[in-house]
Amino acid sequence: MLTMKNVIREGHPTLRKVAEPVTLPLTNDEKELAMEMLDFLKNSQDTDIAEKYELRPGVGIAAPQLNVSKRMIAVHVPSDLPEDTAPQFSDILINPRIISHSVKQTCLSEGEGCLSVDREVQGYVPRNKRIRIEYFDTDGNKHNKRLKDFPSIVIQHEIDHLNGIMFFDRIDSDNPMALPKDLEVLGYEEE
Repeated sequence: MLTMKNVIREGHPTLRKVAEPVTLPLTNDEKELAMEMLDFLKNSQDTDIAEKYELRPGVGIAAPQLNVSKRMIAVHVPSDLPEDTAPQFSDILINPRIISHSVKQTCLSEGEGCLSVDREVQGYVPRNKRIRIEYFDTDGNKHNKRLKDFPSIVIQHEIDHLNGIMFFDRIDSDNPMALPKDLEVLGYEEE
């Protein structure tokens, strides 16, 4: 079981590397890691398990955050409706890439956070409101999905990790609370 002890932190060189593409089919070790990444997110969102193992809640994690420089991410975005138990989006994405995106941008009202960043970073992180992604699952099946709003933001945040980009790199350093024109602000909390 992965815990916060497995997550490398800001300043570690692996977080600034461009991760290597994964060769398909996945090895057993890669499949196991991918499943552990998704389990970590689900566990981190379960209050009892998170408290017991001191897990910070997360909705996405990238293999580089576990010091594995490979293009693999796991995302588990729970439903935003209390009566709906199905997640908005939950999957393991191998070699994910954004193949198109909207011009319209959005951001989270509270800013973004990251399992690899132990400090609070103030500022808006502009992201594309809608994206179309292409990726492979752990069995090597190709997927093409359209996402918007919070799931879109989460995927963009995690793909940034595969490219050595941290969320705070996208904050306007001169004016962190500046909102670009026509940017839509969402009222969610991330990672």
